[in-house]
Amino acid sequence: MSRPMGNLVLILILVAAMLATLVALIRGVIAFLKTTEEDLKNAGSGPSESSKKQNKAMMQRVMFQAVAIIIVVILLFAARG
Repeated sequence: MSRPMGNLVLILILVAAMLATLVALIRGVIAFLKTTEEDLKNAGSGPSESSKKQNKAMMQRVMFQAVAIIIVVILLFAARG
């Protein structure tokens, strides 16, 4: 794969990772906004379904962010060398 074509593929993957990060963030915020007073009062009985959804969405966000950062680092190294 030639260098410009490789960079284009990495840029497309980067954009996809950035969009996935945004979607995961929005899903986490929506799950947070759907937290009910009942969920908050039942803190002693383990995590609620809402809390599990929030946690899953935020873990996905962190994963997609890490992928995006790694791709940016690869692009920077490719531009240097």
